[in-house]
Amino acid sequence: MDSGSKIIPLAVLLSLTIAINFPFGYLRRRTKRYSFKWFLYIHLPIPLIFLMRALSHLDFRYIPLFVLAAVIGQLWGGRAEF
Repeated sequence: MDSGSKIIPLAVLLSLTIAINFPFGYLRRRTKRYSFKWFLYIHLPIPLIFLMRALSHLDFRYIPLFVLAAVIGQLWGGRAEF
C-alpha cells in the first residue's frame, strides 16, 4: 500500500479509535481517580485498537496518531454530559 492509499483507512481507524474511547472516557470520569476501574477504563480499549491497526496493515509509525486519537476520545468522553 502506498501512502496515498493509506489516508482513508487511516482516517477511518482514527475516527473509530476516538469513538471507541469516548464511552470509556465517560465511564472513567465517574470513578475515583487511580482506582482499578479508572485504570481499566483507560486501558481496556487498547487491545481492540491494536487489533484494528494490525489487521489494516498500517505501519508502527502511525502509533502516535492512534495514541493521540485515544486521548482525544477519553477527554471528550470525560467532558460529555448526558
